[in-house]
Amino acid sequence: MLIIPPEFYIVLIGLMVESKNLSPLHKHYKSLQVFFSMVKEVAIVYPVAGLSSRFGGKIKQFARIGPNGETLIEYSLKQSTKAGFSKIIFIVSEKTERIFKIMLGDRFRGIPIEYVLQEFDSKERDKPWGTAEAVCCTKDFLDCPFVFCNGDDIYGENTFKILFNHLQESEESATIGYELIDVIPEEGSVHRGIFKTNEKGYVKKLIETFDIEKEKLDEKNLKEDSLCSMNLFALYPEVIEELNKRLIKFKLDNKGDRKIEFLIPREISRLVEEKRIKMKIYHTPDKWFGVTNPEDEEIVRELLKNNNLLTPKTY
Repeated sequence: MLIIPPEFYIVLIGLMVESKNLSPLHKHYKSLQVFFSMVKEVAIVYPVAGLSSRFGGKIKQFARIGPNGETLIEYSLKQSTKAGFSKIIFIVSEKTERIFKIMLGDRFRGIPIEYVLQEFDSKERDKPWGTAEAVCCTKDFLDCPFVFCNGDDIYGENTFKILFNHLQESEESATIGYELIDVIPEEGSVHRGIFKTNEKGYVKKLIETFDIEKEKLDEKNLKEDSLCSMNLFALYPEVIEELNKRLIKFKLDNKGDRKIEFLIPREISRLVEEKRIKMKIYHTPDKWFGVTNPEDEEIVRELLKNNNLLTPKTY
Protein backbone atom coordinates (compact mmCIF):
# COMPACT_ATOMS: atom_id res chain seq x y z
CA MET A 1 0.00 0.00 0.00
CA LEU A 2 1.26 3.46 -0.87
CA ILE A 3 1.84 5.54 2.26
CA ILE A 4 1.59 9.25 1.58
CA PRO A 5 3.77 11.34 3.94
CA PRO A 6 1.96 13.99 6.03
CA GLU A 7 3.88 16.90 4.51
CA PHE A 8 2.40 15.98 1.12
CA TYR A 9 -1.01 17.11 2.30
CA ILE A 10 0.28 20.34 3.81
CA VAL A 11 2.00 21.32 0.57
CA LEU A 12 -0.94 20.08 -1.55
CA ILE A 13 -3.49 22.17 0.32
CA GLY A 14 -1.24 25.24 0.29
CA LEU A 15 -0.76 25.04 -3.46
CA MET A 16 -4.45 24.45 -4.08
CA VAL A 17 -5.49 27.41 -1.93
CA GLU A 18 -3.05 29.66 -3.76
CA SER A 19 -4.25 28.45 -7.18
CA LYS A 20 -7.93 28.35 -6.08
CA ASN A 21 -8.17 24.79 -7.46
CA LEU A 22 -9.60 22.40 -4.86
CA SER A 23 -10.45 19.47 -7.14
CA PRO A 24 -7.50 17.25 -6.00
CA LEU A 25 -8.98 17.23 -2.50
CA HIS A 26 -11.78 14.88 -3.55
CA LYS A 27 -9.32 12.15 -4.53
CA HIS A 28 -7.73 12.06 -1.06
CA TYR A 29 -10.70 13.17 1.06
CA LYS A 30 -10.76 10.19 3.44
CA SER A 31 -6.98 10.22 3.88
CA LEU A 32 -7.13 13.92 4.69
CA GLN A 33 -9.85 13.35 7.29
CA VAL A 34 -7.75 10.74 9.07
CA PHE A 35 -4.59 12.86 8.80
CA PHE A 36 -6.10 16.01 10.29
CA SER A 37 -7.79 14.09 13.10
CA MET A 38 -4.39 12.81 14.23
CA VAL A 39 -2.03 15.77 13.71
CA LYS A 40 -1.49 18.28 16.49
CA GLU A 41 -1.35 21.94 15.45
CA VAL A 42 2.16 23.35 15.76
CA ALA A 43 3.30 26.92 15.04
CA ILE A 44 6.69 28.19 13.89
CA VAL A 45 7.84 31.43 15.54
CA TYR A 46 10.49 33.78 14.16
CA PRO A 47 11.81 36.81 16.11
CA VAL A 48 12.54 39.43 13.41
CA ALA A 49 12.24 42.72 15.30
CA GLY A 50 15.83 43.88 14.90
CA LEU A 51 17.83 45.74 12.28
CA SER A 52 21.41 44.66 11.65
CA SER A 53 24.13 47.23 12.32
CA ARG A 54 26.61 45.06 10.42
CA PHE A 55 24.28 45.23 7.41
CA GLY A 56 24.10 49.02 7.53
CA GLY A 57 20.85 49.09 9.49
CA LYS A 58 19.07 46.87 6.97
CA ILE A 59 16.86 43.85 7.63
CA LYS A 60 19.22 40.89 7.40
CA GLN A 61 16.43 38.40 6.74
CA PHE A 62 15.94 39.87 3.26
CA ALA A 63 19.49 39.16 2.10
CA ARG A 64 19.17 37.02 -1.06
CA ILE A 65 21.03 33.80 -0.38
CA GLY A 66 18.95 31.11 -2.09
CA PRO A 67 19.91 29.40 -5.38
CA ASN A 68 16.74 30.83 -6.97
CA GLY A 69 17.10 34.28 -5.47
CA GLU A 70 15.22 33.46 -2.26
CA THR A 71 15.73 35.76 0.68
CA LEU A 72 17.13 34.32 3.90
CA ILE A 73 13.70 34.23 5.55
CA GLU A 74 12.03 32.73 2.46
CA TYR A 75 14.61 29.95 2.35
CA SER A 76 14.07 29.20 6.04
CA LEU A 77 10.30 29.19 5.54
CA LYS A 78 10.61 26.78 2.62
CA GLN A 79 12.46 24.40 4.92
CA SER A 80 10.29 24.80 8.01
CA THR A 81 6.88 24.65 6.34
CA LYS A 82 7.66 21.23 4.82
CA ALA A 83 7.58 19.83 8.36
CA GLY A 84 3.85 20.51 8.70
CA PHE A 85 3.50 23.71 10.75
CA SER A 86 -0.03 25.12 10.71
CA LYS A 87 0.79 28.72 11.60
CA ILE A 88 3.68 31.15 11.11
CA ILE A 89 4.29 33.94 13.62
CA PHE A 90 6.70 36.81 13.05
CA ILE A 91 7.68 38.87 16.09
CA VAL A 92 8.27 42.28 14.53
CA SER A 93 9.08 45.84 15.61
CA GLU A 94 7.78 49.16 14.35
CA LYS A 95 10.81 49.25 12.05
CA THR A 96 10.32 45.79 10.52
CA GLU A 97 6.55 45.24 10.58
CA ARG A 98 5.64 47.08 7.39
CA ILE A 99 8.32 45.58 5.15
CA PHE A 100 7.61 42.03 6.38
CA LYS A 101 3.93 42.48 5.61
CA ILE A 102 4.74 43.84 2.15
CA MET A 103 7.22 41.07 1.36
CA LEU A 104 5.36 38.08 2.83
CA GLY A 105 1.73 39.12 3.24
CA ASP A 106 -0.69 37.03 5.29
CA ARG A 107 0.17 33.57 3.92
CA PHE A 108 3.16 31.52 2.85
CA ARG A 109 2.38 28.46 0.75
CA GLY A 110 -1.14 28.56 2.09
CA ILE A 111 -0.06 28.68 5.75
CA PRO A 112 -1.43 31.71 7.65
CA ILE A 113 1.01 34.33 8.93
CA GLU A 114 0.43 36.45 12.02
CA TYR A 115 2.48 39.46 13.10
CA VAL A 116 3.17 40.20 16.76
CA LEU A 117 4.63 43.56 17.75
CA GLN A 118 7.53 43.72 20.24
CA GLU A 119 7.68 47.28 21.55
CA PHE A 120 9.81 49.24 24.01
CA ASP A 121 9.90 52.72 25.51
CA SER A 122 12.82 54.57 23.91
CA LYS A 123 12.86 57.00 26.83
CA GLU A 124 13.90 54.15 29.12
CA ARG A 125 15.50 51.59 26.81
CA ASP A 126 17.97 51.52 23.91
CA LYS A 127 16.41 48.31 22.53
CA PRO A 128 13.74 45.69 23.36
CA TRP A 129 14.13 43.44 26.39
CA GLY A 130 15.45 40.45 24.44
CA THR A 131 14.48 37.12 22.93
CA ALA A 132 12.65 35.70 25.97
CA GLU A 133 10.50 38.84 26.06
CA ALA A 134 9.84 38.28 22.34
CA VAL A 135 8.42 34.85 23.21
CA CYS A 136 6.21 36.46 25.87
CA CYS A 137 4.77 38.81 23.24
CA THR A 138 3.10 35.78 21.60
CA LYS A 139 1.06 34.76 24.67
CA ASP A 140 -2.25 35.98 23.20
CA PHE A 141 -1.51 34.43 19.80
CA LEU A 142 -0.48 30.89 20.68
CA ASP A 143 -2.74 28.13 21.98
CA CYS A 144 -0.67 25.28 20.54
CA PRO A 145 2.92 24.00 20.80
CA PHE A 146 5.50 25.87 18.76
CA VAL A 147 9.07 25.92 17.54
CA PHE A 148 11.05 29.09 18.22
CA CYS A 149 14.03 29.76 15.95
CA ASN A 150 16.28 32.57 14.74
CA GLY A 151 15.12 34.40 11.65
CA ASP A 152 18.62 34.76 10.21
CA ASP A 153 19.82 31.16 10.42
CA ILE A 154 19.41 28.18 8.09
CA TYR A 155 18.70 25.03 10.10
CA GLY A 156 17.71 22.43 7.47
CA GLU A 157 14.49 20.56 6.62
CA ASN A 158 15.33 17.52 8.75
CA THR A 159 15.94 19.71 11.79
CA PHE A 160 12.45 21.21 11.69
CA LYS A 161 10.91 17.77 11.09
CA ILE A 162 12.67 16.37 14.16
CA LEU A 163 11.17 19.03 16.42
CA PHE A 164 7.75 18.98 14.74
CA ASN A 165 7.56 15.19 15.14
CA HIS A 166 8.68 15.45 18.76
CA LEU A 167 5.78 17.79 19.54
CA GLN A 168 3.37 15.38 17.85
CA GLU A 169 4.47 12.60 20.18
CA SER A 170 5.49 14.27 23.43
CA GLU A 171 4.27 16.83 25.96
CA GLU A 172 7.87 17.74 26.84
CA SER A 173 10.03 20.52 25.43
CA ALA A 174 12.89 19.77 23.04
CA THR A 175 15.89 21.30 21.35
CA ILE A 176 18.68 20.53 18.89
CA GLY A 177 22.29 20.13 19.99
CA TYR A 178 24.97 21.04 17.44
CA GLU A 179 28.55 19.87 17.76
CA LEU A 180 30.60 22.93 18.61
CA ILE A 181 33.19 22.40 15.87
CA ASP A 182 30.43 22.68 13.24
CA VAL A 183 29.12 26.08 14.38
CA ILE A 184 32.21 28.16 15.11
CA PRO A 185 34.27 30.09 12.55
CA GLU A 186 37.76 29.20 11.40
CA GLU A 187 38.99 32.52 12.76
CA GLY A 188 37.76 34.95 15.39
CA SER A 189 35.68 34.29 18.48
CA VAL A 190 32.00 33.70 19.16
CA HIS A 191 29.84 32.97 22.15
CA ARG A 192 27.62 29.91 22.36
CA GLY A 193 25.26 28.30 24.84
CA ILE A 194 26.83 24.95 25.81
CA PHE A 195 24.50 22.13 26.84
CA LYS A 196 25.08 19.88 29.81
CA THR A 197 23.05 16.70 29.36
CA ASN A 198 22.26 13.51 31.26
CA GLU A 199 22.62 9.91 30.13
CA LYS A 200 18.96 9.79 29.01
CA GLY A 201 19.41 12.56 26.46
CA TYR A 202 17.84 15.42 28.40
CA VAL A 203 19.21 18.92 29.01
CA LYS A 204 20.51 19.58 32.54
CA LYS A 205 21.81 23.09 31.97
CA LEU A 206 22.67 25.60 29.25
CA ILE A 207 25.84 27.56 29.99
CA GLU A 208 26.60 30.80 28.19
CA THR A 209 30.24 30.68 27.14
CA PHE A 210 31.99 33.70 25.67
CA ASP A 211 35.00 34.27 23.39
CA ILE A 212 35.19 30.73 22.01
CA GLU A 213 38.00 30.26 19.49
CA LYS A 214 38.47 27.16 17.36
CA GLU A 215 42.12 26.68 18.28
CA LYS A 216 41.62 27.37 21.99
CA LEU A 217 38.72 25.14 22.99
CA ASP A 218 40.69 23.52 25.82
CA GLU A 219 41.09 26.93 27.50
CA LYS A 220 37.31 26.94 28.00
CA ASN A 221 37.18 23.23 28.96
CA LEU A 222 35.37 22.53 25.71
CA LYS A 223 35.69 19.78 23.11
CA GLU A 224 34.96 19.69 19.41
CA ASP A 225 31.92 17.51 20.05
CA SER A 226 30.54 19.63 22.90
CA LEU A 227 26.85 20.20 22.16
CA CYS A 228 25.71 23.78 21.84
CA SER A 229 22.49 25.67 21.22
CA MET A 230 21.67 27.66 18.10
CA ASN A 231 18.50 29.13 19.61
CA LEU A 232 16.12 26.45 18.38
CA PHE A 233 13.49 25.25 20.86
CA ALA A 234 10.26 23.25 20.75
CA LEU A 235 7.97 24.55 23.50
CA TYR A 236 4.42 24.56 24.83
CA PRO A 237 2.23 27.59 25.71
CA GLU A 238 2.70 26.85 29.42
CA VAL A 239 6.34 27.88 29.00
CA ILE A 240 5.19 31.32 27.81
CA GLU A 241 3.14 31.76 30.98
CA GLU A 242 6.14 30.84 33.11
CA LEU A 243 8.44 33.18 31.18
CA ASN A 244 5.95 36.03 31.45
CA LYS A 245 5.90 35.80 35.26
CA ARG A 246 9.69 35.93 35.28
CA LEU A 247 9.74 38.82 32.80
CA ILE A 248 7.63 40.99 35.09
CA LYS A 249 10.07 40.44 37.96
CA PHE A 250 13.08 40.87 35.65
CA LYS A 251 11.85 44.29 34.51
CA LEU A 252 11.24 45.43 38.09
CA ASP A 253 14.65 44.21 39.23
CA ASN A 254 16.42 45.92 36.32
CA LYS A 255 14.41 49.13 36.05
CA GLY A 256 16.64 51.92 34.75
CA ASP A 257 19.02 49.58 32.91
CA ARG A 258 18.85 50.57 29.25
CA LYS A 259 20.65 47.53 27.82
CA ILE A 260 20.19 44.38 29.93
CA GLU A 261 18.23 41.64 28.14
CA PHE A 262 15.89 38.82 29.11
CA LEU A 263 17.33 36.07 26.90
CA ILE A 264 15.75 32.77 25.92
CA PRO A 265 18.80 30.46 26.44
CA ARG A 266 19.38 31.74 29.97
CA GLU A 267 15.72 31.50 30.95
CA ILE A 268 15.28 28.07 29.39
CA SER A 269 18.27 26.87 31.42
CA ARG A 270 16.69 28.18 34.61
CA LEU A 271 13.40 26.46 33.87
CA VAL A 272 15.24 23.18 33.29
CA GLU A 273 17.44 23.53 36.39
CA GLU A 274 14.38 24.31 38.53
CA LYS A 275 12.63 21.28 37.01
CA ARG A 276 9.82 23.41 35.69
CA ILE A 277 10.25 21.74 32.29
CA LYS A 278 11.96 18.67 30.84
CA MET A 279 13.83 19.20 27.58
CA LYS A 280 14.84 16.40 25.24
CA ILE A 281 17.92 17.07 23.11
CA TYR A 282 18.28 15.74 19.56
CA HIS A 283 21.04 15.61 16.96
CA THR A 284 20.37 16.62 13.37
CA PRO A 285 22.01 15.46 10.12
CA ASP A 286 21.64 18.99 8.72
CA LYS A 287 24.31 21.64 8.66
CA TRP A 288 23.64 24.97 10.30
CA PHE A 289 24.36 28.16 8.36
CA GLY A 290 24.33 31.63 9.87
CA VAL A 291 24.55 35.03 8.25
CA THR A 292 26.30 37.37 10.68
CA ASN A 293 28.36 39.63 8.42
CA PRO A 294 27.71 40.85 4.84
CA GLU A 295 30.53 38.63 3.52
CA ASP A 296 28.65 35.57 4.86
CA GLU A 297 25.99 36.09 2.19
CA GLU A 298 28.20 34.86 -0.63
CA ILE A 299 29.55 31.95 1.42
CA VAL A 300 26.05 30.71 2.31
CA ARG A 301 24.83 31.34 -1.25
CA GLU A 302 27.55 29.07 -2.67
CA LEU A 303 26.96 26.34 -0.08
CA LEU A 304 23.23 26.30 -0.79
CA LYS A 305 23.85 26.42 -4.54
CA ASN A 306 25.99 23.29 -4.24
CA ASN A 307 23.35 21.67 -2.03
CA ASN A 308 25.93 21.24 0.72
CA LEU A 309 23.29 20.87 3.42
CA LEU A 310 24.15 17.70 5.33
CA THR A 311 26.94 17.06 7.75
CA PRO A 312 29.14 14.04 6.95
CA LYS A 313 28.28 12.57 10.36
CA THR A 314 25.57 10.04 10.99
CA TYR A 315 23.75 9.73 14.29
